[in-house]
Amino acid sequence: MKIYCVSDSTDTRTGLRLAGIDGAVVGGEAEFHSEINKALDDKEIGILLISEKLAARYSEAVNEIKLSHPLPLVVEIPDRHGTGRREDFITGFVHEAIGIKI
Repeated sequence: MKIYCVSDSTDTRTGLRLAGIDGAVVGGEAEFHSEINKALDDKEIGILLISEKLAARYSEAVNEIKLSHPLPLVVEIPDRHGTGRREDFITGFVHEAIGIKI
């Protein structure tokens, strides 16, 4: 299975390309949907990496993919400037999901 990355940053694309991961840099909504559909149509792609900023911008489309397609696994990744999530993201997620505060 292959990994494919859709990002809004050429730096992210270049870094992942150096690791052997193919992908595309998109600037607008039409490009984003085109690349996502391309990845969904390619049955060899098992993991789809999407930069956090793009995933936040097109959250409705990303959530629809996560809910309706068993493959590829969609993973949101930070860009070179770091993540946009809070520091206690994991503990907050656990608390929200199962009600246990750790």
